[in-house]
Amino acid sequence: MKFAVRSRPAPHLPGVHGPARVHRRTASVLGRLHAGDIAVLDHLDMDRETAQALVDAGVVGVVNASPMISGRYPNLGPELLVEAGVAVVDSAGSEVFDRVRDGAALRIDGGAVHAGDSLVADARELTADLVRSEMGDARSGLAAQLDSFTHNSTEFLRREQDLLLHGHGVPRTATEMAGRAVVVAVRSHGWEEELRGIKPFVKEQRPVLVGVDRGADALASAGHRPDVVVVTGASDDLPSAAVLRKARDVVVLVERGAPRGAIDQLERLGIRPLRFETTATTEDAALLLASAREASLIVGVGMHATLDEFLDRRRSGLASTFLTRLKVGPDLVDAAAVPRLYDGAVRPRHLVGALAAGVLALAAAISVTPVGQEWVDDVSPVVSSTTSDLIDNVRGILP
Repeated sequence: MKFAVRSRPAPHLPGVHGPARVHRRTASVLGRLHAGDIAVLDHLDMDRETAQALVDAGVVGVVNASPMISGRYPNLGPELLVEAGVAVVDSAGSEVFDRVRDGAALRIDGGAVHAGDSLVADARELTADLVRSEMGDARSGLAAQLDSFTHNSTEFLRREQDLLLHGHGVPRTATEMAGRAVVVAVRSHGWEEELRGIKPFVKEQRPVLVGVDRGADALASAGHRPDVVVVTGASDDLPSAAVLRKARDVVVLVERGAPRGAIDQLERLGIRPLRFETTATTEDAALLLASAREASLIVGVGMHATLDEFLDRRRSGLASTFLTRLKVGPDLVDAAAVPRLYDGAVRPRHLVGALAAGVLALAAAISVTPVGQEWVDDVSPVVSSTTSDLIDNVRGILP
């Protein structure tokens, strides 16, 4: 087997240097990145979640075969990459995959991409000014996207009306959710901070923990064991086998009439998944599952609700997300709001404080009664004598 070699070009040449990590599928590149790499991929309209994953991996450059911003809508990924100081070029063309091998030493100088002494792509350099300009143009075209969204919502409601209106088709899990709080975790931008913020809530209320795709790994990395894992079955999105085996329920999303491919893949790992036939996104299916199983409260981790983020993260599933939020709206709380709404359960120190306050109040009330005055008069000479003896003893000790 031939392994890719991590090599670097001559440092005296201008531009950004690093070994290439090459694949047309973005998910395949993300799993192999190291600090200092240059990612070569094909990702039209890069979203913020993917851009954040690239920044977190420590890449120094990104070469995109497709445009970072097509102008259809204002996607948030390019701005995040540029602000993080990553060298970004796009519209490099599909030929770049034939000219750059994985592990090759790349150099990005402006819009030129070099592999050794060869120019492998004459691309477009993305600067902060260019990103701001194209984002402004993209926002002006949102009306057309909203028209498309209206059509998609109608189609989704037609296909999934039994699920949305009556909860038909939702699998019955071994994990009981009725009357319990449920935390649905998605591995997305800001999930780590949100999980830290709800730690007291999770510890004291012991909600049902639902991991969505790699969100199950996020829960495990934060020290929690997911009770339910909801996955699409795509190998790039599956959480680790160890996390899947520890979950009490694993739910696999499949389209109606689809083959058993995803289920067979999990069964080979020793897991018996539940089949959930729906065209909803994995995140939305997890919310609908909790709602259909009569959860008292649903806390969403890693979910976002602004229009820009909806368009950026879930373009193909925007109708699913919108209608699902309408369905579960009264029961859904964003994890970022939980620390402001939940102070925690009553702790021993709270009880001690309340007891001390009660004793002081009782003593103050008794002291103003005739019986209380007699007690004070009886106790005062004893306290005075004891205090006087203590002062004399201290004076005898001091030089």
